[in-house]
Amino acid sequence: MTNQKITPCLWFDGKAEEAAKFYTSIFSAAGAKDSKIDSMSRYGKEGFEIHGQKEGTAMTVAFQLNGQPFTALNGGPMFKFTEAISLQVFCETQDEIDHYWNSLMAGGEESQCGWLKDKFGLSWQIVPAILPKLMSDPTRAGRVMNAFLQMKKFDIEKLMKA
Repeated sequence: MTNQKITPCLWFDGKAEEAAKFYTSIFSAAGAKDSKIDSMSRYGKEGFEIHGQKEGTAMTVAFQLNGQPFTALNGGPMFKFTEAISLQVFCETQDEIDHYWNSLMAGGEESQCGWLKDKFGLSWQIVPAILPKLMSDPTRAGRVMNAFLQMKKFDIEKLMKA
C-alpha cells in the first residue's frame, strides 16, 4: 500500500488488468523505476446481481507508473474516459517521446499538440520537459506555440529552433 494521499482511479469496462499490464510494460521498457503491478482483487460470485462481473474478473488493480500509484477498476460500461482528464508524461529526449508516443498509440489515435488516446480511450500528453521553460520565455513563447500547434507528436528539435 502507498503513503500517497491521492491516487487516481481509472474506470474500465472489463479491461483493468489488461490496461495495468499495458501501462506498466511501457513505462518499465522506458526504464521508469517502480512501474509495476502491486496487487489485485477479483470479483467473486457474491454480489453478481449488482456488479454483473464474471467470477474471477479483476475488480481492482493497484499499480505504479514511475512510483505514481494508480488504481484500475473494472466498474462496467456506464462511464467512459474523456479528454477532460489526461495524464502528462514529461520527456527529456526525443527518443523518450518516440517511445511513449509509439507505445501508447498502439491501437489508439493521435491528436494535436502531443495528445493521444490509447486503445482504452485514456488521454495522454507526451510533452518535452523543456516545453514549460520555452513557453515562459516571452521572447520565444509565440514562436514555440506556433511551432507546436502544427505538430501531433512533439519534435524537440523544431521547438528548440522556434
